[in-house]
Amino acid sequence: MALNKKYVIPLVIILLAIAAGGGWFVWQHTPGQKGAEVKQLYTCSMHSFIIKDKPGLCPICGMELIKKIDTTVKAVAKPSDTKPQADMHEHVTLSDKQRIMANVATVEAKNETLNKEINAVGIVQYNQSRQAKVTAWIAGRLEKLNVNSIGAFVSKDKPVAEIYSPDLVATQQEYLLALKSRAQLKNSPIASISQNGEGLVASAKQRLLLFGVKESQISELERSGKPNIRIPIFSPFSGVVIEKMVQQGQYVAMGEALFNIADLSSVWVEVEVYENEFSNIHIGQQVEIRSQSFPDKPSTGRIAFVYPFLDPKTRTVKARVELANPGMRLKPEMFVNAIIRVPLAPSIVVPSTAVMNTGKRQVVWVESSPGMFESRTVQLGQQSGEKVQILSGLQLGDKVAVSGGYLIDSESQLK
Repeated sequence: MALNKKYVIPLVIILLAIAAGGGWFVWQHTPGQKGAEVKQLYTCSMHSFIIKDKPGLCPICGMELIKKIDTTVKAVAKPSDTKPQADMHEHVTLSDKQRIMANVATVEAKNETLNKEINAVGIVQYNQSRQAKVTAWIAGRLEKLNVNSIGAFVSKDKPVAEIYSPDLVATQQEYLLALKSRAQLKNSPIASISQNGEGLVASAKQRLLLFGVKESQISELERSGKPNIRIPIFSPFSGVVIEKMVQQGQYVAMGEALFNIADLSSVWVEVEVYENEFSNIHIGQQVEIRSQSFPDKPSTGRIAFVYPFLDPKTRTVKARVELANPGMRLKPEMFVNAIIRVPLAPSIVVPSTAVMNTGKRQVVWVESSPGMFESRTVQLGQQSGEKVQILSGLQLGDKVAVSGGYLIDSESQLK
């Protein structure tokens, strides 16, 4: 009997220890028991250090307190409850007062057509089709120059110089003699003789025209009956002298250039477009030109030619823009900015302020229900001004937050 007591007492102690350990294990793994000890706390979305044991208003900013989530509860949550807990980071609920204080505003995503803006630099050049040289049609001496400096304006109706040429004087005398011969021979009964007088006049007149004498000058020669010692030289069109090659009293040869004239009422702008944007450029496209001298007076022209080669140093392709130049505001060799707008395909468009760039992705906050915002990862397209294309992640009619998005995101981070 004494031997039995020796073994029974330790056996009872061991059984009691096992029972106590099992009860403690069951109590630790019962969700209701431990969760009951967790007390709900409240905090401010703007001042996270404010923690209260009951709902109310923040003593600093006056915003309504929100529930503070204890992350330690996740360890005892059931597997079926883990998904809603993860989604709480993607959903934020704001009260009306919070929306007003955070200045949260929403707009609907719409289907629009944006214009892609290609910004380029250009240089103003002379319009080569409106550029010419004034030359001497006959050898002689420049008796008078009416243009004495570069930059002077010349008109096609007023002579730029006067030239004396013995050959031209002799040709005028021949023309006057031909006129007298025609008058004397026109009454001849012999047809060949009368026709010969007409031929002499036509031949002498043709020589005068080849020497640069105008029809009006020939008519004046017929009326006066005296040769003009000084024959005026005219410009082919009105413009500005950009080069002066002669001096008064100088002898010039036939065909020698006297002045270089350019009409600045129309100019060219050579725009340099980078090769990655070259595919969007085509002839006839409208271009807006802005200069630093007149930033509030843009000019509009069209692409007339695209050069068929690439500059290996700048990796750009040049496009020639023709445009009118009223008041000659644009000067040759002036740097200008060019804006080319290319219409894009219709797509979903939202204000660029609605997009938040996290570094790895672009996010917008969508109001899925009144006061409830959820984050959406979107793929961006082209941006034009204050709007941006959304290629994926949104649907037509979705209400996106265009202001206050960072507050919504910070609230999500707090949760």
